[in-house]
Amino acid sequence: MMSVEAARQLRDVTACFVGIGLPSTGANLARRTVNPDLVLVYEAGAIGAKPPRLPLSIGDGMLGETADYIASVPEIFNYWVQPGRIEVGFLGAAQLDRYANINTTVVGDYAHPKVRLPGAGGAPEIAASCGEVVVIVRQSPRAFVERVDFITSVGHGDGPGARERLGLRGKGPTKVITDLGILEPHPESRELVLTHLHPGVDVEQARAATGWDLKIADDLQTTEPPTEEELKALRELLAA
Repeated sequence: MMSVEAARQLRDVTACFVGIGLPSTGANLARRTVNPDLVLVYEAGAIGAKPPRLPLSIGDGMLGETADYIASVPEIFNYWVQPGRIEVGFLGAAQLDRYANINTTVVGDYAHPKVRLPGAGGAPEIAASCGEVVVIVRQSPRAFVERVDFITSVGHGDGPGARERLGLRGKGPTKVITDLGILEPHPESRELVLTHLHPGVDVEQARAATGWDLKIADDLQTTEPPTEEELKALRELLAA
């Protein structure tokens, strides 16, 4: 359901900066369903990649072989990302807090972490400068924490005005897609609010999977179940 809903978010998007893992699955599914013309941009420099299978990493040679254009990494960030030329960035997270700040660096104290995570890569710049950011992460108390142990990529900082004070160009996270539903920042407080539940999920499940007092939208909705076309395309993508 996460990948299907992620793909739907790209229906009217021209270009998407794609991370590996669930973001890549969602973006590649979008090309196979709702948006065949979607331009996929990968951090290693592939622009307009059309991978026949899910790439193993941003450096998977298949991305370059199927791309419309290969840019250098400095060009990707200095010309495409930082000036805001990419509409949507798709990111994952190890930890996420109520203001959609993302941690992919360490769990625990930075100097003596319990877990050393993969790190930032290009995520901080994507979060700062893409037109908007969609985060895809499974919802659990371990991932949805009151306060992230380290802010790798700024979401909405400490609330209203935080991004503006930091001079960040993009809107930041506009949706967080989980295995339970969709959360969106409140237009005034910027705190994440549960706006959609997936079919078969209830509010208490979402609250139990969240490490803070999760706010629920007054008009909470249910996402549309996957269509046969979406399921077929997803199965083919995963089996390739």
